[in-house]
Amino acid sequence: PLQPITNPRLLGKLAQAETDVASAAIGIARLTDAEWLTLIPALPVRARGILRHRRDLSPAVDLLLERLGVHDRGLPPIAANAAETVAEPASPEAPPPGAMPEDEYISDDVLELLDFADNPPPPTSLSEWARARAAREKAAPPAPAATVSSEAGIGAIVRRIEEFRKAREAQGAPEQRGAMGTDAPRLPLGDAVPPALRRAEAVDFATDPEGRIRWADGPHGPALFGLNLAANDDDGYSPPPGAAMRQRQPLRSARLQVNGAPAVCGEWQIDAVPRFDPTGGHFTGYCGRMRRPTAPAEADVAATPPSEADRMREILHELRTPANAIQVAAEIVQQQLYGPAPHEYRALAAAIASDCAHILAGFEELDRLVKLETGVLTLEAGECDLAEVVTQTIARLRSWTDPRGSGFSVDQAMAPSSLPVHLDKMEAERLVWRLFAALAGAMAPAETLALNWVQEDTHAAVHIVLPKALAERDDEALFGTAPGERGQSLSAGMFGMGFTLRLAAAEAAAAGGGMQRKDNALCLWLPGLTPADAGNSNL
Repeated sequence: PLQPITNPRLLGKLAQAETDVASAAIGIARLTDAEWLTLIPALPVRARGILRHRRDLSPAVDLLLERLGVHDRGLPPIAANAAETVAEPASPEAPPPGAMPEDEYISDDVLELLDFADNPPPPTSLSEWARARAAREKAAPPAPAATVSSEAGIGAIVRRIEEFRKAREAQGAPEQRGAMGTDAPRLPLGDAVPPALRRAEAVDFATDPEGRIRWADGPHGPALFGLNLAANDDDGYSPPPGAAMRQRQPLRSARLQVNGAPAVCGEWQIDAVPRFDPTGGHFTGYCGRMRRPTAPAEADVAATPPSEADRMREILHELRTPANAIQVAAEIVQQQLYGPAPHEYRALAAAIASDCAHILAGFEELDRLVKLETGVLTLEAGECDLAEVVTQTIARLRSWTDPRGSGFSVDQAMAPSSLPVHLDKMEAERLVWRLFAALAGAMAPAETLALNWVQEDTHAAVHIVLPKALAERDDEALFGTAPGERGQSLSAGMFGMGFTLRLAAAEAAAAGGGMQRKDNALCLWLPGLTPADAGNSNL
């Protein structure tokens, strides 16, 4: 500040620098009027704006800045009759307003501000507009001096701004000009594309063997990356993608509900095929396309009211959330993850975590029953030996039945050694354990249940006598759930004996068989297979 700049060339260099440097240099510059008049036309627009704030310049310099301001602010050129009222520039280097090229009256900074830097408006139309306006003013009779003076004031500036705005609107909205695509980010300037146009309509994807999306095409692909398609069986749609993916089956119009970014959230329809390694033959994942359902399908879904099963599954989903949170908090205390805790607190937390796990297991069984009875879930097909599964289950239950003197009595002479069924072994083991564990828990001490299995026409059947405590019940009480009834310590369910038997019957029906009561016995049958020694041809 104590050393003023008197060199016009040095000031011109500093005015090209960043705003802080240019402002400091222009603020302390001390030039003559002739030097100012020579330098100002060469200064950048930003530097001229800084110079306008100085109040110690001569009238000639201020007048030149005012003339050049029409060019700097991006307004249409003033009329010829209004320009005549302005005094001539004090220096021959200062260009008059009419010397400005018609296609350069919008400066670079204004073009950038109006988002026209990459796609400026065509100068031809605005030049024609300027020439037409000048022709109209020349044809009009000359106005009095007072009127001309007022035209050059604030009113003329406001009118030129309005005319410039109308000329810009005549060029069309930014999205109509195609200056920016619908997928490009936008500033909130009032001309954004409606949100409905930004929704993803179709996405190609590929998954890993677990069903998790590891590649997705298009601008919305990152929002779907990591989505596990095989885990989405709780959306209430049929067919669900998870069941088919676990069996490595192609997906045809499978429905999926996605919760996430606004562009990808909502309902999707999936078509995909499994992929296998050509060299090793192992499964590598799915490859397909996600697309929005058609309008009629959406209308049908919206018109169909939710069923009792859908409402039950929604309630279960809401109940799982607090139970999971309580279990996690209890395990944190029990395992002292956030710091040491007294042993009494740890024991209490362990009991709470165990109760939550028991509750969540009950929720899973209730959800499984709803899915089986509504046909949403089917058991995985396969091949296994039902006789072997029953024998192994009885052996596992001996740790419970032998100390009590109870058990199952099998007539080996009447029971075949092999009983092939059309059901996956894991599903068969779960079904048989659920049924036999429930019956073993209901047996009285020293009680023995007669057991037998046979191969019938097209299915394999297992007959087991009911415990005395269950044989006294009627069918409604046997398969029903009494208020306040809790499961036995050995039972697979937490809702009592009736619920467990009902779930076992639903699993058998989903496998293509069934279970029902015959007098004082239960009969379980599953679709059978032809034994291996039936004499079939190997061709």
